[in-house]
Parts: sequence; C-alpha cells; structure tokens
Amino acid sequence: MTPLTTTPITAQLLRGAVELEHTEHGVLPHRLPARARTRGVDAQLAMAEAQPSGVRLAFRTRATTVELDTLATKRVYVGAPPRPDGVYDLLVNGRLTGRGSVAGGHTVTIDMTTGSVTNDPGPVGTLRFTELPADVKDVEIWLPYNERTELVALRTDAPVEPVPDSGRKVWLHHGSSISHGSDAASPTTTWPALAASLGGAELVNLGFGGSALLDPFTARTMRDTAADLISVKIGINLVNHDLMRLRAFVPAVHGFLDTIRDGHPTTPLLVISPILCPIHENTPGPCAPDLTELASGRLRFRATGDATDPTRLTLSAIRQELATIVAERTVEDPNVHYLDGRSLYGEGDASELPLPDALHPDAETHRRMGERFAELAFRDGVFSGTAT
Repeated sequence: MTPLTTTPITAQLLRGAVELEHTEHGVLPHRLPARARTRGVDAQLAMAEAQPSGVRLAFRTRATTVELDTLATKRVYVGAPPRPDGVYDLLVNGRLTGRGSVAGGHTVTIDMTTGSVTNDPGPVGTLRFTELPADVKDVEIWLPYNERTELVALRTDAPVEPVPDSGRKVWLHHGSSISHGSDAASPTTTWPALAASLGGAELVNLGFGGSALLDPFTARTMRDTAADLISVKIGINLVNHDLMRLRAFVPAVHGFLDTIRDGHPTTPLLVISPILCPIHENTPGPCAPDLTELASGRLRFRATGDATDPTRLTLSAIRQELATIVAERTVEDPNVHYLDGRSLYGEGDASELPLPDALHPDAETHRRMGERFAELAFRDGVFSGTAT
C-alpha cells in the first residue's frame, strides 16, 4: 500500500470561497471577507457565511485514495427531529462518483422557543474515498452546505496540484437559505449548484440562510468579487424577519444594486424575486415556528404579521416593486434583468411539491428549480450570451 502524504490546503486548491481563515486546527473557508464580518454581522449570518455552500476542494492527481480530516460544527434544534450529518460529494472529471459524511465535530444546540444557544466541543473526523481510477484526473470534493467546516488535513497516495483554469464563466449568486441549500440532498444538488453545472459555470454561492437582507457589506463583497455573471434573489428574508417597510425597501434595493454596479458596471445582472411561499404571499412577517407542530416533533413555520397594514412587506408586494425597479434601471442599464421567482417554483409546483416546513423547498424541488434556472437563464436567457 502506497503511504499517504499530506498536502497543505491553500486557496489554490479551493473554489467558491471568498477568503480562508487560519485556525488552530487548519483553515476555515469563509463566504464573506474579514472586513465584512466586522460590519454588524449577527450570530445567524456568522453561522451561515461559514457554512461552505458551493465551496469545493479542486485538484488534479493520480491518487487512488483521498482522505480529508475536517472539524464540523453541527446544529441541533430543541424539539425538532435530529438533523443528519452533512454530506460531501466527490466528483471525478465532473461526474459524481461518491458521497460521504464525517462524524463528530462541535455541536450548537438552538432552542427556537427561547432563543438560547449552547455550544459543545467535539473531535475531528475523517472522510475517506478509495479505489479511484489511477490515471490523471480532476477531483472535486464539495463540502457540506449546512455545516461550518474547518479543513484540517488532505492526504493522498499521489501528488496533487491545482486544476488549471477551465475558462468557464464565474457566476456570483446571492440569496437566502433557499439559495444556501435549505433541504437539498447534497452540496452539488442545491439549486444554484445544479444550475451552474447544467449551465457550464463556476459557482460562487453567497446564499446565506436567514440573511439575504440587503446588507451593504454583502453588496460590497459582490462588488469586489470577480464575476462574469451575477444574480441576486431578494425578498423572503426581508418578509420573514419583518425587517423594513416599503419606504425603506425601494431605495435599499437601488443602493444594493448600485454598489454591485460600482465594481461590475456592465456584467449581466439578474434580479430574481421570491419563489412562491403561500404563508407569506399576502401576509407579512415576522415568521415564527408553529409551536403546536414543534411540540409534536415537526418543524413548520407560520406568518404572524398584520395583513391589513399596507406599509409592511409581503412577497406579492416585493415582486411588484422589484419588477418596477428593474424596469426603471434598464433605461440606463441594459444589462440588468428581472426574473419572477414563481417561474422556478409557482402555484402548480406547490400543489405537487408543497414546502415541507411551509418555508423551504425539499430535495426534489431544488432539482426542479436548478433545471428551470439553467433553462431560463443559461440556455435561453440573460446568461446565454444571446439575450438583449
């Protein structure tokens, strides 16, 4: 048996991360830079941006055995069913050839009824893939989208080197937990990952669970991140947090887009409104767990806002405003476009594939959304290079 050698994990071996932080255990991929993380990031966003949705190790090698030591941080919700360990996807020459999980790691226990959070330390675990083909190949290991993942050590039985630039366009996307991954089956089957694969693009996913809130530091991160294609999915978190009223929403969207345009003045920019979410179509937030369902061991959400207040945001109102904003901006910016999120998941889909917790899509819905986005944006739309 050929002995395994350790290769330092550097930025040259990672894709989809904005920055690497060196920790006492190894390196931690971030999807917001350090400067942004000092600009009022709350605990929810701090957790979300360090969960490596869309981040993958990528290297070229003859190795037949690959081991990866990681230290995960996993979430437990009091009263809710246990969450399975996060999934790693192994791609060889672009094809899915293996999946695995890593036991152990730190645990964060969250009580949604009281807001309390408890942290318990845990051990490093090891992911192992064997019997890979012995010829030269490009290997990608996609990290779990729902676990903070410190990369401790990479071991192989043959040398590794960075994969040369493929020349594929870089797609920079920002959105909510639905873009982050919510309840997708694995990291390569979140809807943005599927759409990127079908569209032949390199994904940088800035989907942040609970945190697509028009934060200026997110816009500045997008401004400063290299990209050939850009999309922003706006709406659901603003409603379920009951974050702002209509008067603040419109200029906040303009300001967010203006900041992106400061760094990408002519890049195709697609503004996507929310997918259908029946509880918030005409009822504002805040959104809260249904305590009756939670007492029965089921996690479901409900809208608690006052539907009679015309200043409060609903998904219907947001779609109308976003369409108007984009139409106004196209007068001076022909490269900004609008996509109604219900074309990815609408009323017919909700009848067939209802949102299991009334808020997040399941694995099959992620697949459907990814395929539709690839068709609407990459094949026939603004990312195809033929749209006007």
